[in-house]
Amino acid sequence: MQDLNEFENQNNAESQETITKVTGMYKEWFLDYASYVILERAVPAIDDGFKPVQRRIMQAMKDLDDGRYNKVANIVGHTMQYHPHGDASIADAMVQIGQKELLIDMQGNWGNVLTGDRAAASRYIEARLSKFALDVVFNPKTTNWQASYDGRKKEPINLPVKFPMLLAQGAEGIAVGLSTKIMPHNFNELIDASIQYLKGRSFKIYPDFITGGAMDVSQYNDGKRGGKIRVRAKITNPTKNQLLITEIPFGTTTSSLIDSILKANEKGKIKIKRIEDNTAENVEIVIHLANGISPDKTIDALYAFTNCENSISPLCCVIEDNNRPSFIGVSELLKISTTKTVDLLKKELKIELDELNEQWHFASLERIFIENRIYRDIEEVATWEGVIKAIDKGLKPHIKHLKREVKEEDIVKLTEIRIKKISKFDIDKAKQFIESLEEKIEKVKFNLDNLIDFAIAYFKDLKAKYGKEKERKTEIQLFDDIVATKVVIRNSKLYANFEEGFVGTSLKKDTFIGDCSDIDDVICFRKDGTMTITKVAEKTFIGKDIIHAAIFKKNDKRTIYNMIYRDGRGGTSYMKRFYVTGVTRDKIYDLTVGTKGSSVLYFSANPNGEAEVVSIYLRAIKGLKKLRWDIDFSELLIKGRSSKGNVVTKNAVKKIELKSAGISTLKPRKIWFDDSVKRLNVDERGELLGEFRAEDRILIIDSKGYLKAVTPELSLHFDNNIEVLEKVNPIKPISVLYYDGERERYYVKRFLVDINVKEELIITEHPKSQLLAVLTDYRPQVEVIFSKRSLENQVLDFESFIAIKGVKAIGNLYTKEKIRTVNTLEPLPYEEPVVDEIEVVDEEPIDGEVETTEISENPTSEDLKSDEDGQIEMF
Repeated sequence: MQDLNEFENQNNAESQETITKVTGMYKEWFLDYASYVILERAVPAIDDGFKPVQRRIMQAMKDLDDGRYNKVANIVGHTMQYHPHGDASIADAMVQIGQKELLIDMQGNWGNVLTGDRAAASRYIEARLSKFALDVVFNPKTTNWQASYDGRKKEPINLPVKFPMLLAQGAEGIAVGLSTKIMPHNFNELIDASIQYLKGRSFKIYPDFITGGAMDVSQYNDGKRGGKIRVRAKITNPTKNQLLITEIPFGTTTSSLIDSILKANEKGKIKIKRIEDNTAENVEIVIHLANGISPDKTIDALYAFTNCENSISPLCCVIEDNNRPSFIGVSELLKISTTKTVDLLKKELKIELDELNEQWHFASLERIFIENRIYRDIEEVATWEGVIKAIDKGLKPHIKHLKREVKEEDIVKLTEIRIKKISKFDIDKAKQFIESLEEKIEKVKFNLDNLIDFAIAYFKDLKAKYGKEKERKTEIQLFDDIVATKVVIRNSKLYANFEEGFVGTSLKKDTFIGDCSDIDDVICFRKDGTMTITKVAEKTFIGKDIIHAAIFKKNDKRTIYNMIYRDGRGGTSYMKRFYVTGVTRDKIYDLTVGTKGSSVLYFSANPNGEAEVVSIYLRAIKGLKKLRWDIDFSELLIKGRSSKGNVVTKNAVKKIELKSAGISTLKPRKIWFDDSVKRLNVDERGELLGEFRAEDRILIIDSKGYLKAVTPELSLHFDNNIEVLEKVNPIKPISVLYYDGERERYYVKRFLVDINVKEELIITEHPKSQLLAVLTDYRPQVEVIFSKRSLENQVLDFESFIAIKGVKAIGNLYTKEKIRTVNTLEPLPYEEPVVDEIEVVDEEPIDGEVETTEISENPTSEDLKSDEDGQIEMF
C-alpha cells in the first residue's frame, strides 16, 4: 500500500513538472505575428510606397527585364525566390499593380476595374516594366540590399523611387489592430504639388480615381483619421424616360452598382422599368424609367439608396524608417516623398560626379602614358614590381595637375592598354574627350549647387514625358445633402380608421390618406386636442376619434394648422394657428390648455398657409342676441403649437361651418441657386433667384438652345451648360442671337415666355445651328466682333433691330459674315412696371415657441402641398 502511494506521488510530481503556462508564450507569439503582418504584408513603407510583395515583384521584373514581355507565371515564379508566400497571392498583387496603369506594361486580359471581371490565368497574360518604372524606380547604385528569406538572394530593403508613388497608386490593407486606406491621387497634380513644395509654396492634393465619377472632398481632412470623402456616379438624363450612368464611384463595379439598384427597386425605394449594362471600354448603364416618374427625383434616390453614392473613410498609415507604423496626412507624405526624391537625386549626382572624376583621372593618365611614351620604360624590365616602379617613375613629372594621387590600381590599369589602342592613339581626340568630361563635371557640380532647381526640372521632365493623357478623371464638387424622405418612391398607401383610431398601410377598407413609404412618418390629430407622430407601419393604434392624419414633413413651416377648441366640458372656446416642425416620435402633445374634457370644434390643415373664413353658430339661450358671426383666420397671427390662442366665445358653440376658402397668408418662398452644387435651396446659399408663389416658374435656357419653364422644386438637377436661370417674367422679352446651320446665316429674334411651356427649341434644329447670345434684359445690347479684321465691330440693339415675335419664329437676318465673339454690353435704361403686392403676414411665430426635438430617421423635406382630397404631392 505504501509503494502504491509513493508511485502515485511520483506520477503527480512528474505531471506537475510537464505543465507549462502558455500566457507568456501567447503574448510573445501574438505580438510577433502582429508585427509580421503589419511590417511584412499589410502596410506600405514610406520610403518607396511599396508593400513587401509589391517590392519583390518589381525587383523580379527588373531581374527578368530585357525589353520583351514575360509570362506573368514566369514572373510570379521568379518572385518566389524573394517572397515566402504562394503564387496566387503574388499573381493577385501583380494584377492590382498592373490595373493602376503606371508601373507595368500589360498584354492580354488583365481584368476590368469597371466591371469587376477577373484577369486571365497568369500563364495566359504577359507583362514588362513600363518606361516610367525603369526611369524612377530602379538604381542599383543607390539601393540598400539585404538577404532574402532563405539567404540565397539579395533583395532591396527599399527601392530608390524618385516619385510620390504611394500617393499615385494608393494602398489598402488590414493588419492586426490597424489598417491603412490611402487614396490614389492624380499623376500630374502630384508632380505640380511637389514642384510647389520645392518652391516653398502651399499646395493641396485630392484623390483621383480611375473609375471617374464625382467627389466631395470638403471633409477629406488631408487623408487623416476622422476624414471622409463622398463619391458619386455620373448620371445624366438624355431622354425623358432614361437615365445614363457613364462613370461609377471608386470602390464599386458595374455589377455591384446594378445589383444595388435592383435591390433598391425591389424594396420600393426607387421605381424603374428595366436596366441595361452596355459597358465595354467605357461605362454605359441605361436605366429605363416608368411613365410619370421624375428623372431628377430618381437621380437623387439613386444617390440616397444605392451604391451610386458611397462614403469612404481614408486612413493614411505607413511604415517609417524605424519599422513603426505612423499615421500622417497626405500633404506630409508628399513632402517626405519629395524630400527623399531630392536626396536620391543628390546621391545620384554625387555618384555621377565620382564616376566622371574617375573617367577624367584615367583619361588623363592614359594620355600622359601614351603621349610621353612611358610604355617604353618597361621594355627591359623583367619583374612585375619593376614594371610598376618604372611606370610610376615615368608618370611623376606629369601628374601635378591631377585631382588625386596615382594608385597602384591605376598603374595596373595602364598596363592593360592594348598595343592597337596605343598605335592608333589620337592626341586631339583624347583632348576633346577630356574636355567633354570636364564640361560634364562642371554641369554636375552646377546641379549639385542648385539641387532644388535640378529637382524641379526633374519633376517637370517627368510630367512632360509621362503626364500626357493623365488628366483628372474624378470631378471635384460640393454635394448637397439628399434627404431620404424627399426622394423615396412612395409605393405604399396609407389608410386611417378615424373612429376606431388606427392608421396603417394594411387598412385598405378604411379612408385613404395618401401615398407613403416605409421611412415616412404620419402625423395625427384627435378630437380631444392631442397630437402625435409615429412611423408608418401596417397598423398602429393612435387613439379614438382621429380628426386629421397626413404624412409628416419635418421642418415644414408652410403647412399651417387652423384650430378652434373648447377648454374643458363647458369652458371658453379658443382659436389658434400653428405649424409643426419637429417633435419626439410617439409622444402625445396636448394642443389645448390641458383641461379635462377639452374638445376640438374646428380643424383644418393648409399646405400653403391658407386662412379661411368660418361661421360660428351659438346655442340659443335666454338673453343671447347674436347667435352667428364670421371669423377670418387671416386676422390671427401664427404662433407656437403650445400657445393658448385667442378667445372666440365664452358661450356654448352649436356648430362651425366653412364660409369661404382663403388665400395664403405666408410670404412667397425665397429660392437661391448654389452654383457650387448646381442645386436650388431655401437656405440662402448662392444667388437669390427671387420670391416664388405656387404659380411661379423658373426659366431655364441651356447652351444648346432649349428653353423650359419649370416648377422650382428643390430636387431639380442642373448641368454646366445652363445659359439662363431665373424667375419667369411673362412681360420681359427674351433676346437671342444665333447661327442657322442650314442657311449659314446669323439671325436675331425676340419673344415672350409662356409660363406653361414645357420645352422649346429657340434656335433652328440643324445640327450646326449654334446659340451665340441669349439675354433677358428689357433692352439688351451686345458688341459683335467679326472674324474678318477688315470689318468693324458692331453694337447690336435688339429692341431697335426686331419687334417681339413668337418663340418659333426664325427671326430677322442679321449678317452672313462670320462672327468671332459676342460681348454683352450694359442694357439701355428701362423702368420696370410696378406690380401690386398682396399683403401677407409674417410666417414666423411670435410667441408660444416650444421645444423641437429632432426625429431620428426623418430628415428635412421640402415644401409640399395637398389637394382637396388630402392627396400629398410635391410643391
